[in-house]
Amino acid sequence: MKGGDSAVVVGPSGSGKSTFLHIIGTLDQPDAGSVAINGKNPFELAEPELAKFRNDVTGFIFQDHHLLPQYNVLENVLIPILAFHRDAAPFEQRARHLLERVGLSHRLSHKPAALSGGERQRVAIARALINKPHLLLCDEPTGNLDHASAAEVAALLFELHRDEQNILVVVTHSLELADHFAQKLTLSDGVFVTK
Repeated sequence: MKGGDSAVVVGPSGSGKSTFLHIIGTLDQPDAGSVAINGKNPFELAEPELAKFRNDVTGFIFQDHHLLPQYNVLENVLIPILAFHRDAAPFEQRARHLLERVGLSHRLSHKPAALSGGERQRVAIARALINKPHLLLCDEPTGNLDHASAAEVAALLFELHRDEQNILVVVTHSLELADHFAQKLTLSDGVFVTK
């Protein structure tokens, strides 16, 4: 896949969808085979370098937003920058821009507890994009949202993907979300199947 491409992975619960996403996102190592991202196998890197590679190359959006409750919206978006002790100041303008794009420029100083589920997921999208990742990996990004919020988050995800020109891989149970993708992959018992 190249920048601007997207794919959805579908399959029943327990089929290996999240495991697949965790492997290409370098959160889990494969039991067999290899992974190539930008022509290199990231699992050949030692852990400090692997963590930096993951942070620089991959943006994650999970079903549960994983926002840190003690930090406000702007600080949560900057967490991937702060995690590697980088100066956040050069990234603050991008964080503010992303939060404006997701419709939350008026909520910068609010803590996650003061936000709706849809707003929290939009903060998670901005956080995933802060490093301009090559890969944007989404594990059930609309799974915990009501129908209206899910549609809003999906539309936002596609809009930002088009603008950022990253590779978008989404794992979902939502057939409605999956229908937006030209490239669909089906997993069954850890194996991709053709239909």
